[in-house]
Amino acid sequence: MPTLNDFNFENKKALIRVDFNVPLNNEFMVTDATRIHAAKSTIIKVLEDGGSAILMSHLGRPKGKEDQFSLRHIVEKVIEILGVQVKFVDDCVGEKVAKAVSELEPGEILLLENLRFYEEEKAGDKNFAEQLSNFGDIYVNDAFGTAHRAHASTAIIAEFFPNKKCFGNLLAREIESIHKVLNDNEKPVTAILGGAKVSSKIGVIENILDKVDHIIIGGGMTFTFIKALGGSIGSSLVEEDKQELALSILKKAKAKNVEIHLPVDAIITDSFSNDANTKEVDTTQIPDGWMGLDAGSKTAEKFAAVIAKSKTILWNGPLGVFEMENFSKGTIALGNAIAEATANGAFSLVGGGDSVAAVKQFGFEGKVSYVSTGGGAMLEMLEGKTLPGIIAILNE
Repeated sequence: MPTLNDFNFENKKALIRVDFNVPLNNEFMVTDATRIHAAKSTIIKVLEDGGSAILMSHLGRPKGKEDQFSLRHIVEKVIEILGVQVKFVDDCVGEKVAKAVSELEPGEILLLENLRFYEEEKAGDKNFAEQLSNFGDIYVNDAFGTAHRAHASTAIIAEFFPNKKCFGNLLAREIESIHKVLNDNEKPVTAILGGAKVSSKIGVIENILDKVDHIIIGGGMTFTFIKALGGSIGSSLVEEDKQELALSILKKAKAKNVEIHLPVDAIITDSFSNDANTKEVDTTQIPDGWMGLDAGSKTAEKFAAVIAKSKTILWNGPLGVFEMENFSKGTIALGNAIAEATANGAFSLVGGGDSVAAVKQFGFEGKVSYVSTGGGAMLEMLEGKTLPGIIAILNE
């Protein structure tokens, strides 16, 4: 796997695809700079070698050139995090950019304007990719969040850099972490799959059945399984047409000696609100008009026991509606159990938008082994798919 360490960037221009698709508030201030921090070590390595860095990224989903999606809004934040001045050019192709690139000295950084101001980026246009490729000597892909897209700057561009392309530190770590969970793992391996729908995780479940020892099911998809097994789930979230699928997953898991753990009790409520009435009941006996919004205390103990004996842990999805305080206890208990197992030597990988948000909200970020920066990309890797942005670097 070609990495940054395979190159010396002295007097070279590194064209780096970063993922600076960060959230901004109404004043265009960055509200979560995780992705900028994540790219720092790659950029600094290039500068320390004596090279210059040309950064390209997208931001949001603009329809043409819309100022609210301009990367100029994040320049100050990037400077603050990198501790180095950053030049900005308000385009990503054309003569203006070529001039800015030619004037770039070793040790300097140039941030290009939002790639998605051009439709050619998402279309994977070869001509657009070639225009971008002219700005660098070596291509570095460090954008895991877009590695599952065959866009001009993430996949097509690599064709123009035979033997001059590599993964940045972040993307290399992402690949290694997922590889560590799926292939190079220490057993027992436990996967925690939460979230609303079985249908969105079916690809993951089918791919990991041969690689894990335990699967913990949580969140809304719990109730599709419980109902399929004959339980009463009241008004809880359910995919009526996925009950056969749920039963077939349980059957396949049993055949492969994989233990599936379902919540045994739930915190239920009579309306979807933090202020509603709540009680704790058996997951198979939820009364009409009530819905389960969190895992109960017996479930928390049961899951903690499974996690305590695990050596490799994948966490993808919360156990409840953790955004509401009264339904966050199951997710917090799970986080504590994973943090404890990690402290005792287990490898823990957290990924997927909601579980990453929970980890940050409840302070578990420094207590797990690795927090992934790409939700969709990580899910596709867990499903066993080959990502365009990764294969493009590996292909000669």
